[in-house]
Amino acid sequence: MIDAPQPLRIAMLGMIPGNGHPYSWSAIINGYDTVVMAQCPYPAIPEYLGNQDLESVRIAGAQVTHLWTDNPDEADHVARAARIPNVVSRAVDVIGDVDAVIISTDDGEDHVRRAAPFIEAGLPVFVDKPLAVSISELRQFVTWKEEGARILSSSGMRYAVELEPLRNKNWEWLTSTTAKTLERYGIHALEPLFVLLGTGFQTVSWAGNDKSCVVTATHRSGALVTITVIPDAATSFGVILGFGASTREQIQIRDTYSAFRGQLVAAVEWFRSGVDPYPFAHTVELMAVLIAARESRANHGRAIEVAAVLEQVNNKI
Repeated sequence: MIDAPQPLRIAMLGMIPGNGHPYSWSAIINGYDTVVMAQCPYPAIPEYLGNQDLESVRIAGAQVTHLWTDNPDEADHVARAARIPNVVSRAVDVIGDVDAVIISTDDGEDHVRRAAPFIEAGLPVFVDKPLAVSISELRQFVTWKEEGARILSSSGMRYAVELEPLRNKNWEWLTSTTAKTLERYGIHALEPLFVLLGTGFQTVSWAGNDKSCVVTATHRSGALVTITVIPDAATSFGVILGFGASTREQIQIRDTYSAFRGQLVAAVEWFRSGVDPYPFAHTVELMAVLIAARESRANHGRAIEVAAVLEQVNNKI
C-alpha cells in the first residue's frame, strides 16, 4: 500500500511508433490542453477526448508528473498537450520523485528491460499490453512477482463497456478481430474473450500467411475461440461475435475512452491499495496463449498446449 502525498505522482515512460498512450493516458489522468492536443499525431486521440466534457477528463488524486519518451524530440509536445510538468532525459531519473510508474509502450518483447530498474527500486509498475511475448521474458515477470514485486498489465479492452451483453452466457464459439499484429494487438482481441470465459485455455493453433492470421484456441468450458488479425484493416478492431445453443450476440468496441479510463482508474486504485484487481495468474495465462500462438506459427500451425507453455514459464531452472 502506498502512503503517498496527494496527488499520487506517476511517471509515464516510453513512446514508440504506432502507440500514442503517453498522449491519451496522460490526458485521461491529468486533463489536457485542447489547442496543443489538437496537433497530436494520432488524430483518434483528440477526437475521443473531445467527445467528453472537458472538466471530466481527469482522475482525481492522481497526476502524471514525469515523462520520458524514446525519441526526446517528442517529449515536449506530449508534456504540453497532457499538462505534464517534468520531462526527464533518462527514464531512471524519475526514481525517487514518483510513487508509481507506467510503462506505456506495447513492445512486449522489450518490457523486461524497460521495467527492471523500477521493479528493482521497489516501485509499483503498470505495464502496457502485452506484458511479454516470450517464455524467458514472461518467466522473469513471474519471478519478480513471486519475489514480491508489484506488477500489473492489461488491455484496455478488459474494461470495454460494450462487453456487458456478452457476460454470463454459455458460449460455444467466440470470435474477435483486430488490426496491426498478433504480437502488439492480439491481446486486444484475446483479453475481452478471457473476461467472458475465465481461465482454462487449453490448446492454440495458428493459420495464415505473411500478412493476416487466424488463431484458434480451445477452452475447458467447451467453447471454441478464434482471433483474426488483419494488419491494415482498422475497421476490424474490436468486433466480437458469439454463439451459444440459443444465443447470438455481435458487438464492436468503439468507446475507447471509457475502456482506457476504466483501465487507468483500476491502475490508480491498485497503485494506492496494493490489491490486485484480478489475479496476476490471469495475465500469465493470457501471455501463454499469445506465446503458444507464436510457437504454433513457428511450427507450421501445429497445436500447442497452453499448459506446456506455462510449465516452461514456471520452470526457473
